Amino acid sequence: MVPKRKMGLMLIVACVGFLAPVHQAHLPNATISDLSFQNMDFAMNLYRTIASYHDKNVFFSPLSISTSFAALLMASDGDTYEEILKGLNLEHLERADQPELIPTLFQLLHESITQNGSLELDQSMALFMRPQFEVEKVFQDQLKKFFEADIHRVDFADTKGSISLINEFIKNKTRDKVREMISTLDPMTRLMLINTIFFQGSWQTPFNSNFTENALFYIDNYNVVQVPMMYLDNKFYSMKDDSLGAKVLKLPYREGVSMLILLPNKGVDYTVVDDRITAQKFLSWIKNLQKTNLAVQMPKFKMEESYSLQDILPDMGMNSIFSNSADLTKLTKEGGLKVSEVLHKAVIEVDEVGTTAAAATAIGMTPYSLPRNFIVNRPFFFFIYHEATNCLLFMGRVIDPTKN
Repeated sequence: MVPKRKMGLMLIVACVGFLAPVHQAHLPNATISDLSFQNMDFAMNLYRTIASYHDKNVFFSPLSISTSFAALLMASDGDTYEEILKGLNLEHLERADQPELIPTLFQLLHESITQNGSLELDQSMALFMRPQFEVEKVFQDQLKKFFEADIHRVDFADTKGSISLINEFIKNKTRDKVREMISTLDPMTRLMLINTIFFQGSWQTPFNSNFTENALFYIDNYNVVQVPMMYLDNKFYSMKDDSLGAKVLKLPYREGVSMLILLPNKGVDYTVVDDRITAQKFLSWIKNLQKTNLAVQMPKFKMEESYSLQDILPDMGMNSIFSNSADLTKLTKEGGLKVSEVLHKAVIEVDEVGTTAAAATAIGMTPYSLPRNFIVNRPFFFFIYHEATNCLLFMGRVIDPTKN
């Protein structure tokens, strides 16, 4: 007997960021705060996994990725469900008597971030599927209810037409920032779940482009590059983490969103800092920030990073969803379905005007007034977050700002 061929579900996570004006959102309840915290720890775990593969630049949207897999949680059962739950670091939020609690929290978090329509954070989800493919009505209804997902029928056998249609959808949703997301497509594909995030913002106090000039950036002891270094003398919130051997600087965008820069001290290897970044650390940095006069120098940079997460997430315990043992019975009764690919692409551009980006414990910590200069001229970490919810929208590591 010929074994039944596994059907492929391709998950695409396209993320682009742009920051725009926001009104300060009020946190509706602690459960949204819990979700933000767990998502932040997931982000740190995913970052360490990605960083373990290379010593290059890193950039991704944890919110975009976790939102996509939260949708897949509703489609999965058994070991697959448990692995996704654990991989996303959401076990503590699961309630047996509230099966829709987690997707509800994602819905409330999104509403809290975008309330009043003042924050330009456009997140969208879409399910593309074959005309004859039967998806469980409960799953379809949940996608629409919690994630406002669009559902489209597409003939994957027409690979060229399908690729063009899906890339156009992603391009439109990310306002031309993510292009040619997919180049190949298995004609046996049954479903594609796509999540996009678009974020735009301007600095609360822009850097003066007249002061931008070339300066040295020290990648390591042996490699030095020249970069356009921005300059701004102003009052900033900053602090020092003695236990980590690093300094922290907050660069606010307009109304409610900020970038946090984590700069290891001279002589401190960023790989040592890698292993010690946690959600608790992040919250303690925010808590201990103090306002002081600083002359900030920071490089302009652009990054475009792509990841095949099906090669990365198994290292975080998410195995079965990519294998023949995948249990996606809440998605369809047809059986034989697994996730074939998880593609994540993130784009960011930081300049004098702002940022374009496509998807608590204080032990050993001493806040103090930093020296007048905060010079970002060596590898650093950055986090873009929504202040009212502490939701981490994007995070990255810059080793070489000249590498796009």
